[in-house]
Amino acid sequence: MVAAARAEDLNDYPTSARAEYVFGCMKANGETRQSIEQCSCSIDVIASILPYERYVTAETVLSMSQVRSTLGSEFRTSEQAANALNDLRRAQAEAEVRCF
Repeated sequence: MVAAARAEDLNDYPTSARAEYVFGCMKANGETRQSIEQCSCSIDVIASILPYERYVTAETVLSMSQVRSTLGSEFRTSEQAANALNDLRRAQAEAEVRCF
């Protein structure tokens, strides 16, 4: 049986990506010491579930799906984009349960 990778074992998220996530998370959850802890925990959980490449794909889909054009429409309707978003949302939900 293959064990799930933990954040410490698979640290493929660059520090800048983790910091960007924490800053955005803190903006959404209050800029307190507690939010630093919760948001740091959250990105660690996400990183333990979702490889960085898949995270970047999902973040790109989120960003591009907001574009009001044919290009944006492709990101809103493709099955591949939906799968990437679902993976990210599942990881975020798990992080919410564990960290908040």
